[in-house]
Amino acid sequence: MTTPAEALYVEMDGRPATEADLRVPAFAGYGHFTAFQVRKRRVRGLARHLERLDAANRELFGLPLEGERVRALVGHALDGAGAVDAAVRVHGYLPPGRSGTAVMVTVAGPARMPSAPRGLMSVPYARTAAELKRPGDFGQMYHLARARRAGFDEALLTAPGGVVTEGAVTSIGFWDGTSVVLPDAPALTGVTMALLEDRPAAGRPFVRRTVTLDGLGAYRAAFVTNSQGIAPVHRIDGTVFEVDEALMEDLAAAYGAAPASTV
Repeated sequence: MTTPAEALYVEMDGRPATEADLRVPAFAGYGHFTAFQVRKRRVRGLARHLERLDAANRELFGLPLEGERVRALVGHALDGAGAVDAAVRVHGYLPPGRSGTAVMVTVAGPARMPSAPRGLMSVPYARTAAELKRPGDFGQMYHLARARRAGFDEALLTAPGGVVTEGAVTSIGFWDGTSVVLPDAPALTGVTMALLEDRPAAGRPFVRRTVTLDGLGAYRAAFVTNSQGIAPVHRIDGTVFEVDEALMEDLAAAYGAAPASTV
């Protein structure tokens, strides 16, 4: 039986967060994070999430962030929240006056990406240090809000020349009838997309090449991924895509077969 998490349960370094702890993300928010879904205390792609945290911590602070420490802190927070299924975020900060990384773990109720086809509005915006997953990116959230007000589900970030990079909160892929094409551009390596790339669905190879807005007509289908799942894309601006049900079934099966680790 799944015990639901509180609306948001927060621990800092393995204890319930205090008001002083929460001043760190509120006022000294230079840091990084990863997000994942927990089901029956298991996480797909956990090793990749731990590698992401360690790499970002080294880049931002010059310090390692040990995977076993993170794993233990996540388990402790899940216990504290009474959660078996949950949406978890792990943040790394280096508060003023500290010599070691502070790790904040948040636990919320489980989430799933809506299965309805998504509409994306392209915007000219590329994140600084796109390889890092970090909180508080104003531009990213600004364009996401603009897209939703315009009747789209998400923003599609583009570099100069209309080069497609990534969604505001997703990774994006395209199907050209032969291969799954991932944009060859600066972007966050999404764990869900990386797991799909590791185990190509039903023999569908993954390739990377430049994707541009004016070349979208060459693709038969598109989809987005993030920690909440996979969803088809039915339009980008005025370009309409058919939903390829076979592709989506193959991607879902490949993701479902990815190994999960206990936390």
